[in-house]
Amino acid sequence: MKEMFEIRWHGRGGQGAKTAALLFGDAACSTGKYVQAFPEYGPERMGAPVVSFNRISSHPIRTHGPILNPDVVVVLDVSLLEQVDIKAGLDPEKGMILLNSSKDPEELKKHLNFKGRVFTVDASKISLETIGRDIPNTPVMGALIKITKILDIEAVLDDIKHKLEIKFRNRPEIIEGNLKAVRQAYDSVKSSN
Repeated sequence: MKEMFEIRWHGRGGQGAKTAALLFGDAACSTGKYVQAFPEYGPERMGAPVVSFNRISSHPIRTHGPILNPDVVVVLDVSLLEQVDIKAGLDPEKGMILLNSSKDPEELKKHLNFKGRVFTVDASKISLETIGRDIPNTPVMGALIKITKILDIEAVLDDIKHKLEIKFRNRPEIIEGNLKAVRQAYDSVKSSN
């Protein structure tokens, strides 16, 4: 892992972009990494574009400003591709884009006119099958773990299970559904060349 890894999350209000950044940061912290997880506030309303961020490092993070040049961009809703410049600040050759989509990553790579790597995972379908609702943030975390290789999937699953057992002690189906969602996305993420 490079000195500091930066992630920008794009979603719509209600899809869990802020929650995903916080959960991903929490999982990274539990594995001994130094972490920042924060949203960018604007007109926060259901369906409006929202942005959240993560910084992850093996060393203390002394930077406390916006993330201008992320290593990876996560997009929870592909309709944002026509509304938001998701490539802003992303290295055009070394950057990575992870999209919640059933489309082929090569097709989206051409559409985006992007030379870096593009990944897709049908997080909406996975969340419907495992959780019973279209909440793509949890499965996308699994795909993000796979493509970045900055966290260990087993350690993250253990951490998620522990945290969910506290919150949903009497609802084991929620715990199992979320764990299945993360694992299934980890196993099914697709990559462009």
